[in-house]
Amino acid sequence: MVSPATAAPARSGIARIISASLIGTTIEWYDFFLYGSAAALVFNKLFFPSSEPLVGTLLAFLTYAIGFAARPLGGLVFGHYGDKIGRKKLLVLSLLMMGGATFAMGLLPTHATIGVGAPILLTLLRLIQGFALGGEWGGAVLLVSEHGDDKNRGFWASWPQAGAPGGNLLATGVLALLAAVQSDETFLAWGWRIPFLLSGVLVVIGLWIRVSVSESPLFLEAQAKAAEQAASGTGGDEKPPVVEVFRTNWRGVLTAIGTRLGENISYYVITAFLLVYVTTHLGLSKSDGLNAVLIGSAVHFVTIPAWGALSDRIGRRPVTLIGSLGMTGWAFAFFAMLDSKSFPAIAAAVTIGLLFHGAMYGPQAAFISEMFDTRVRYSGASMGSQLASIIGGALAPIIAVALLDDYDSSLPISIYLAAAALVTSATVLVARETRGRNLAGPYGAPVPVPGSRRAGADAELTSPGN
Repeated sequence: MVSPATAAPARSGIARIISASLIGTTIEWYDFFLYGSAAALVFNKLFFPSSEPLVGTLLAFLTYAIGFAARPLGGLVFGHYGDKIGRKKLLVLSLLMMGGATFAMGLLPTHATIGVGAPILLTLLRLIQGFALGGEWGGAVLLVSEHGDDKNRGFWASWPQAGAPGGNLLATGVLALLAAVQSDETFLAWGWRIPFLLSGVLVVIGLWIRVSVSESPLFLEAQAKAAEQAASGTGGDEKPPVVEVFRTNWRGVLTAIGTRLGENISYYVITAFLLVYVTTHLGLSKSDGLNAVLIGSAVHFVTIPAWGALSDRIGRRPVTLIGSLGMTGWAFAFFAMLDSKSFPAIAAAVTIGLLFHGAMYGPQAAFISEMFDTRVRYSGASMGSQLASIIGGALAPIIAVALLDDYDSSLPISIYLAAAALVTSATVLVARETRGRNLAGPYGAPVPVPGSRRAGADAELTSPGN
């Protein structure tokens, strides 16, 4: 008999969970990506004024990277308490922290007003953003993964992933609209503050939706089991979840890092560094870059769940390899199309690049969730994901800007991007396929092949209570 906690939920129930996770992640990614776009277009001028445009941009991207550096700490803290007291409470807290920091950025005085204090305050708020996002990703994808069934987990869990292009679409759209209706002088004077202040409204909407969802049934089941063991004295010496992760499943953490590396680096080169390359190197308007990202993000948002659904059919590894190997080649075609200075070519370069990225990103939530057991899943998924962000997305725009400054050519950046995608390909080739894993059972148990006659029997045998 299959436990109710692991039975497939009603479609209305999973739809509500997906909606809450998607809207929450979209708002938090809006806040996070808004900073990246502003670092390329505004902060370099208002908070890090310099006679050399690329130097000011590099300094702005350094504060951008600081947000990534705080993400593993956020993953550690949120993961620990998420595995102890629940996924839902921590998701509400992360949303409040992220939205509050972003709203405060819209009120900051600039370097011209208070001097060095301006970039210091900006950096502190960026640290809060990174800390909050470090706890957001793991909780959002786990809440969906642990409510959904084994057969369709790739599809269900890919929806919170779509929050990344959703947030980027929203942030870029607001900036593109302001750039279209305001002069550069007006935008720099006060127009850039509007998207940051808008975050306050979005947070209220996100909280209203997020507090209405139920806690993960697998977490509640694991919590009840731990309480029973503690009461009977059979629980043993319980270690903090993060310690348990690195003691028993450090390979899962390393696999998660390698799986994310090519995806993480490619995304920030395609969406954040693109704005620097188009405006500073090619001499085009910021609207060209923003509109290209806008078009690509719209396609990205729609196709991520499709890649997640495909991973339910053919596996997490094959779909991820489509993306990583495709990105290896596209790294060179991407800049060649940008150099044409043709907007249709630039938009196509971004869109195709994000299609390959989506193939890596769509299955990722299910793939990484399936690498860890319930009692340490929040910690393991968060640490693997956020450690990758330090060596991946945090450094990607900085390295790309530095390479462009040193070589005045896109070729070294293409090589860097292709090398990162190859690391992900190599990691996925040696990783274990996890499609169809019963999340209630121990990691390493036989994984049934979805669709086979034996799958249902295997799932029943490994479900709690059997």
